Amino acid sequence: MRILGLDFGTKTLGVAVSDELGWTAQGIETIRIDEEHGEYGFERLRQLIEQYAVEEIVIGFPKNMNGTIGPRGEATQSFAEKVKQTFSLPVVLWDERLSTMAAERMLVAADVSRKKRKQVIDKMAAVMILQSYLDYKQLR
Repeated sequence: MRILGLDFGTKTLGVAVSDELGWTAQGIETIRIDEEHGEYGFERLRQLIEQYAVEEIVIGFPKNMNGTIGPRGEATQSFAEKVKQTFSLPVVLWDERLSTMAAERMLVAADVSRKKRKQVIDKMAAVMILQSYLDYKQLR
């Protein structure tokens, strides 16, 4: 069973997918979106869902550090509902606090240039969100 991981931003959507056994997450791509105009990259997401036979979607849920839900979290909840309605798949909102920062630190440690980091940061954040979820599922 493959699971799709998404890092939802205002301009991009980082995408990762699990292996068939649900053990590891691999980054696929970053999709350009336009949240302001309701363009969420659903056509490309549909292609990826079909290509990888995805059965579940995990979306990073950006809570504030104190656990409250701010404007970005509310936008993510709305996006998650649209994904659920569009693709008729189970959607899980997964706490993503610090995932982008962790991805940035990992890329800096790997000596990836600033320009290249900007191109892959959302995809890496999606990998970290999905891997965290997969690890949690393994422990259950």
